[in-house]
Order: sequence, then structure tokens, then C-alpha cells
Amino acid sequence: MEPTIKKITLNRIDDHMNFEAVDAKGKTVLFDAGPKIGGKSNGVSPMESLLMAAAACSSIDVVMILKKMKQQIDDYKVEVEAERISEGEASRYKTIHLHFVLTGEIKEKKLEKAIQMSLEKYCSVSKILAHSAEITSSYSLNG
Repeated sequence: MEPTIKKITLNRIDDHMNFEAVDAKGKTVLFDAGPKIGGKSNGVSPMESLLMAAAACSSIDVVMILKKMKQQIDDYKVEVEAERISEGEASRYKTIHLHFVLTGEIKEKKLEKAIQMSLEKYCSVSKILAHSAEITSSYSLNG
């Protein structure tokens, strides 16, 4: 398979730590640092964006798999908690926990299978993050 090349452009939008990332389709994400290092917290931190990406990537998989399994999703969200540790001047996530919250006509075993397939096989973001963090999951189904 030929490699896919993606292009993202990051533009500084003020004299602080405020940046706008733009993809090839013109979609944008606002990034900023916290006040401790000169930012204004006007956007997502780069580290938070990793957690958001993991939740979004896995959610696309889970929803797609459940639809193929003919499960009816009425409501869906993912809550992510993570622990960061310092490594020299930088830090990394030590643990990342994704808690899936769904309502609908969904068989529990099918939900378990969809989450497992996403995190272990399909979600590229989780697979990348798993090289440096322990990724775990849980779920709540219909309250």
C-alpha cells in the first residue's frame, strides 16, 4: 500500500501561544498554552488534543462496528481520563482510560466486542499512544 501523505499548516494568530491548525480541507483547530507558560487557554492544549483524538478515533470505529452489528445507538459519549508523568523536560501520558457511555438497543456483548476491536485493531490513534501509555476502557450501557 502506498503511504498517505497528509498536510497540516499551523499558524500563529497572536503574540502569545495561540495557534490555528488547518488541514488540507480547510478545517481548523485552535491551540493554546496555559497561562503558566504565556498562553491564555483560548484553545486546546496539544496534549489534550491527543486525548480528544483517541476518543474520536475510537468512537468512529465503535459506532461503525455497532451499526454493522445492527445495534441502535440513541446517545453516545466518551469520557477520557489520563495521568501524565514527567520525563526530563517533557511529559507523557502514563495511563489513558476511555469510558464509553451509550444508550439504545445495544447488546452488551456486541458493545464489548466493538470497543475491543477498536482499541486493539482499528484505532490508529490508540495504537500510537499505546507505545507510551497503558490504555484501558470501560462502559456504561443504558444508565
